[in-house]
Amino acid sequence: MEKDQEFLEYVVKTLVDKPEAVKVDRTVDEMGVLLTLTVDQEDMGKIIGRQGNTAKAIRTLLRVVGMKNNARVNLKVNEPEGGSGRSMSKTVDEAVDDLSI
Repeated sequence: MEKDQEFLEYVVKTLVDKPEAVKVDRTVDEMGVLLTLTVDQEDMGKIIGRQGNTAKAIRTLLRVVGMKNNARVNLKVNEPEGGSGRSMSKTVDEAVDDLSI
């Protein structure tokens, strides 16, 4: 396993509740290194963070690791099976009925 892949796996596993579900795939092409991250659906929010700040920070750190190894490292976060990761427990009509206007 390469250093950038090990680093990403370590950081992500410390952030999530289900570290056993973390999977990092590494591919190299003419554009550089692409690390593809897959996590449990319930942990997506922890990886992305508010307004994507956690994901941006991880990408920045990966660029630094890449510079030390003379490589351009990019991160792709796979959306888990089952949609956008946001679950709607109520329909719009039910939510409107709950409003006390």
